[in-house]
Amino acid sequence: MDRHRLQRVAHLLRVELSDMIMKQKIKDPRVSSMVSISDIQVSRDLSYAKVFVSSFEDHTRLQSAVEGLNSAAGFIQSQVGKKIRLRSTPKLTFIVDHAIEKGFQITEKLKDAMS
Repeated sequence: MDRHRLQRVAHLLRVELSDMIMKQKIKDPRVSSMVSISDIQVSRDLSYAKVFVSSFEDHTRLQSAVEGLNSAAGFIQSQVGKKIRLRSTPKLTFIVDHAIEKGFQITEKLKDAMS
């Protein structure tokens, strides 16, 4: 599959998933609007997508939010399928990503090194 098409599908998925989270269309109480999609990796045949999720909240809340997203994955997939016209909507798997937390740690280390 063309790499450009994979990137375009990943971008569309990211936009739709972020919109669902921000507008709180996912009714699971574990999923807050503080959760953000940091990256999406789509398989070459567009049948699977790994969605990396990060948050400004602590690790336990992030883990809980990812569990909530995984339990609502079928609903989310059906909603995304209605918005994005693909032959088949990728099966979504949500994974914890500590990118924001690591970014803050690096920033703090840089601040300490500069002073």
